Amino acid sequence: MAFSSTAAASTAAAFVSGHRRRSGAGQYRPNNLLSSSSFLSAFPRAVAARVGAAPSPRVGAVTVRAQAAGKKSVLIVNTNGGGHAVIGFYLAKDLLAAGHAVTVLTVGDEGSDKMKKPPFSRFSELTSAGATTVWGDPADVGAAVGGAASFDVVLDNNGKDLDAVKPVVDWAKAAGVAQFLFVSSAGIYTPSDEPPHVEGDAVKESAGHVGVEKYIAEQFGSWASFRPQYMIGSGNNKDCEEWFFDRIVRGRPVPIPGSGMQVTNISHVRDLASMLALAVESPGAAAGRIFNCVSDRAVTFNGLVKMCAAAAGAEPEILHYDPAAVGVDAKKAFPFRNMHFYAEPRAAKEVLGWRSSTNLPEDLKERFAEYASSGRGQKEMSFDLDDKIIAAA
Repeated sequence: MAFSSTAAASTAAAFVSGHRRRSGAGQYRPNNLLSSSSFLSAFPRAVAARVGAAPSPRVGAVTVRAQAAGKKSVLIVNTNGGGHAVIGFYLAKDLLAAGHAVTVLTVGDEGSDKMKKPPFSRFSELTSAGATTVWGDPADVGAAVGGAASFDVVLDNNGKDLDAVKPVVDWAKAAGVAQFLFVSSAGIYTPSDEPPHVEGDAVKESAGHVGVEKYIAEQFGSWASFRPQYMIGSGNNKDCEEWFFDRIVRGRPVPIPGSGMQVTNISHVRDLASMLALAVESPGAAAGRIFNCVSDRAVTFNGLVKMCAAAAGAEPEILHYDPAAVGVDAKKAFPFRNMHFYAEPRAAKEVLGWRSSTNLPEDLKERFAEYASSGRGQKEMSFDLDDKIIAAA
């Protein structure tokens, strides 16, 4: 286990005190400073300029309790792979900006190759803003964060089944944690003839996330579960929009299974993080609730291709095909579920007063800029399945 240096959470509180951001007609939402990339990069420097070297609230080597009145100490148990890791990264930034103390426990070893990829390679942005970052095994979370650590809120953004999450839940309950949050998945919904999925729709009882949600509800009075779908945003290391860019920049057809009119949901990760942050700051409203952690707009597969091409400054060529006729597995040939898969964030709007800021055409421009700067568009790639589809079609 390795520890990074931490600055005072109270410095962030001093910087953001009184700040409010317009969030819809006539409404203001507090403590959501991190909706722009410019602020993400400017925050550490701004804090240093405004407060200087303020003392850090510490117990041993771990920040354990925010000092400002009404502020909380939050532990984020963060996965070390897949698309969800970036949720914890953005949430930590939101909470730090609001003056809370944040510890991020990442699964595994700080020296592993996974930590060389984003968002882990950008953890200095967290520590410079006052976070503590540690690595370890969630099965022994107490040892990973230090025996003296104490938290008001724990978020599990790692486990997909009860075996993985139960040790964290049990430790949190024994440690007197007041609120437990869980990042679940909208993939647990049973396919419906009436999309979009809304909170309360039937779920697959066999899904691991369902068992976790039930167990948390049995152990905590103040708990909430968040069900994301596909996400976009700087720091995400799971291919999504990159799959489309890979073909568009090379002038290749983009093979889409079926008609391309299938509807799905792609949210900017800042929206997912802001929803979680609101639950931390309004535990009474969030208690015992399920939230679809998604944006409030859908997109078709055809529309996504067109938006990706526009972001790249190119004209799209879409090739529709029947996977069965071509003899390919759509799960291997396409990065999305080949079906309508769309949830709606009704509960977050009604209960938390949350508002979406996802603007997919603009967000894709941000992602293409990163894609272009990475040099991925010039790398040699094989498109064997694409070639099989093109030949058959």
